[in-house]
Amino acid sequence: MAFFTISTNDPFLFEDYFPSMIERLGAEAFMGELCNGFRLLMDVEKGLITFESLRRNTILLGLHEMGDEELVCMLAEGDLDGDGALNQLEFCILMFRLSPGLMDGSKRWAVHDEMGINEMHAV
Repeated sequence: MAFFTISTNDPFLFEDYFPSMIERLGAEAFMGELCNGFRLLMDVEKGLITFESLRRNTILLGLHEMGDEELVCMLAEGDLDGDGALNQLEFCILMFRLSPGLMDGSKRWAVHDEMGINEMHAV
Protein backbone atom coordinates (compact mmCIF):
# COMPACT_ATOMS: atom_id res chain seq x y z
CA MET A 1 0.00 0.00 0.00
CA ALA A 2 1.39 3.42 -0.97
CA PHE A 3 1.69 6.04 1.75
CA PHE A 4 2.63 8.88 -0.57
CA THR A 5 2.46 9.49 -4.31
CA ILE A 6 5.55 11.23 -5.61
CA SER A 7 5.21 13.62 -8.52
CA THR A 8 7.03 12.49 -11.65
CA ASN A 9 8.04 16.09 -12.39
CA ASP A 10 9.40 16.91 -8.95
CA PRO A 11 10.53 14.03 -6.72
CA PHE A 12 10.10 16.21 -3.63
CA LEU A 13 6.39 16.91 -4.19
CA PHE A 14 3.99 14.25 -2.97
CA GLU A 15 0.38 13.64 -2.13
CA ASP A 16 -0.10 12.67 1.50
CA TYR A 17 -2.42 9.66 1.89
CA PHE A 18 -1.99 9.26 5.66
CA PRO A 19 -5.09 11.21 6.79
CA SER A 20 -7.39 9.30 4.43
CA MET A 21 -5.74 5.99 5.37
CA ILE A 22 -6.43 6.64 9.07
CA GLU A 23 -10.04 7.53 8.31
CA ARG A 24 -10.51 4.40 6.23
CA LEU A 25 -8.46 1.89 8.25
CA GLY A 26 -8.59 3.27 11.78
CA ALA A 27 -5.51 4.11 13.84
CA GLU A 28 -4.53 0.55 14.78
CA ALA A 29 -4.66 -0.82 11.22
CA PHE A 30 -2.86 2.30 9.96
CA MET A 31 -0.02 1.69 12.41
CA GLY A 32 0.09 -1.89 11.13
CA GLU A 33 0.54 -0.56 7.60
CA LEU A 34 3.36 1.72 8.77
CA CYS A 35 5.04 -1.30 10.35
CA ASN A 36 4.62 -3.21 7.08
CA GLY A 37 6.31 -0.33 5.28
CA PHE A 38 9.18 -0.46 7.74
CA ARG A 39 9.63 -4.20 7.22
CA LEU A 40 9.62 -3.69 3.46
CA LEU A 41 12.52 -1.22 3.70
CA MET A 42 14.56 -2.74 6.51
CA ASP A 43 17.69 -4.83 6.36
CA VAL A 44 16.33 -8.21 7.48
CA GLU A 45 19.53 -9.22 9.30
CA LYS A 46 19.83 -5.95 11.23
CA GLY A 47 16.13 -5.23 11.75
CA LEU A 48 16.81 -1.60 10.80
CA ILE A 49 16.47 0.61 7.76
CA THR A 50 20.08 1.17 6.80
CA PHE A 51 21.64 3.22 4.04
CA GLU A 52 22.18 0.00 2.08
CA SER A 53 18.60 -1.23 2.50
CA LEU A 54 17.24 2.20 1.56
CA ARG A 55 19.52 2.34 -1.49
CA ARG A 56 18.28 -1.13 -2.59
CA ASN A 57 14.67 0.05 -2.36
CA THR A 58 14.94 3.41 -4.13
CA ILE A 59 13.30 2.02 -7.29
CA LEU A 60 10.41 0.63 -5.22
CA LEU A 61 10.00 4.08 -3.64
CA GLY A 62 10.24 5.92 -6.96
CA LEU A 63 13.42 7.61 -5.74
CA HIS A 64 15.93 5.94 -8.07
CA GLU A 65 17.31 9.33 -9.13
CA MET A 66 18.28 10.32 -5.58
CA GLY A 67 21.95 10.43 -4.81
CA ASP A 68 23.71 8.86 -1.85
CA GLU A 69 23.97 12.20 -0.04
CA GLU A 70 20.20 12.68 -0.24
CA LEU A 71 19.58 9.18 1.12
CA VAL A 72 21.96 9.84 4.02
CA CYS A 73 20.02 13.05 4.75
CA MET A 74 16.74 11.10 4.71
CA LEU A 75 18.11 8.67 7.28
CA ALA A 76 19.58 11.46 9.39
CA GLU A 77 16.20 13.23 9.48
CA GLY A 78 14.66 10.35 11.41
CA ASP A 79 17.70 8.96 13.25
CA LEU A 80 16.92 9.93 16.83
CA ASP A 81 19.53 7.73 18.53
CA GLY A 82 22.42 8.64 16.20
CA ASP A 83 23.23 5.11 15.05
CA GLY A 84 22.94 5.97 11.33
CA ALA A 85 19.88 3.76 10.79
CA LEU A 86 16.16 3.82 11.55
CA ASN A 87 14.47 1.42 13.94
CA GLN A 88 10.72 0.89 13.68
CA LEU A 89 9.82 3.62 16.18
CA GLU A 90 12.09 6.17 14.48
CA PHE A 91 10.55 5.27 11.11
CA CYS A 92 6.99 5.71 12.40
CA ILE A 93 7.82 9.02 14.07
CA LEU A 94 9.47 10.26 10.88
CA MET A 95 6.47 9.26 8.77
CA PHE A 96 4.15 11.20 11.09
CA ARG A 97 6.45 14.22 11.02
CA LEU A 98 6.56 14.18 7.22
CA SER A 99 2.77 14.10 6.88
CA PRO A 100 1.41 17.64 6.71
CA GLY A 101 -2.12 16.28 7.11
CA LEU A 102 -1.29 14.45 10.33
CA MET A 103 0.74 17.27 11.78
CA ASP A 104 -2.25 19.58 11.46
CA GLY A 105 -3.20 20.32 15.07
CA SER A 106 -6.75 19.01 15.11
CA LYS A 107 -5.95 15.79 13.27
CA ARG A 108 -2.85 15.23 15.39
CA TRP A 109 -4.90 15.21 18.59
CA ALA A 110 -7.64 13.06 17.05
CA VAL A 111 -5.10 10.39 16.02
CA HIS A 112 -3.51 10.34 19.46
CA ASP A 113 -6.89 10.17 21.18
CA GLU A 114 -7.95 7.26 18.98
CA MET A 115 -4.65 5.49 19.70
CA GLY A 116 -5.10 6.01 23.44
CA ILE A 117 -2.04 8.22 23.83
CA ASN A 118 -2.58 10.78 26.58
CA GLU A 119 0.53 12.88 26.08
CA MET A 120 2.20 14.39 23.06
CA HIS A 121 5.97 14.17 23.13
CA ALA A 122 7.92 16.74 21.17
CA VAL A 123 9.99 15.27 18.40
